[in-house]
Amino acid sequence: MALLRLFLIRHGRSEWNAAHRIQGCADSPLDEVGHVQARQLAARLHEAPPVTVYTSPLLRARETADVIGQVFDIPVVPEGRLREYDVGALSGLTWVQVEAQYPEVARQWQEDIENVSLPEAEDRAIFRERVVAGFDDIVARHSEGPVAVVSHGGTLGIYLNHLIGLPRRFSPFRFSNVSLSIVDVNPRRPRVILLNDTCHLGSECDLW
Repeated sequence: MALLRLFLIRHGRSEWNAAHRIQGCADSPLDEVGHVQARQLAARLHEAPPVTVYTSPLLRARETADVIGQVFDIPVVPEGRLREYDVGALSGLTWVQVEAQYPEVARQWQEDIENVSLPEAEDRAIFRERVVAGFDDIVARHSEGPVAVVSHGGTLGIYLNHLIGLPRRFSPFRFSNVSLSIVDVNPRRPRVILLNDTCHLGSECDLW
């Protein structure tokens, strides 16, 4: 398989990001700032326009991807396996509410995240399997790129874990809203070219 360049993009700021609520698979749309961020990212991509953009079906990702698709007149392809990790009962809660309602979960999250058990959440192994399968299918469809993939922090992190051979259940990588990461996918030697870059946001960078 030839090398394929992927643009890994986290969605712009959503209404729940702004409210500091845990999202998971909840369908929070972009807020006003998020729409501006998506346009700023699209302007950045003029340096090397993508040929296609894949997106999680969740609204915050789809709205971000739609801006890219419109700017470059390229297909926007929903891919269900790119959706975020389902955090179960924590969806919609702030961290203060998690600490109040699920103190043991909050403690374990802080002290031993690899072994934390979230109530009613998606199985981490199944999450990793579906994300990797989704990306593998995207890569198999394209001999030329770059290909943009708009998704979520948890999804992008677990794929990057897989790509570089980290066995962890949770990812150590941070992805800011509308950040750009670039990877070259090749079975022999995958390479991370850029990670969590937000220079296109300038002084408006929001690290939530």
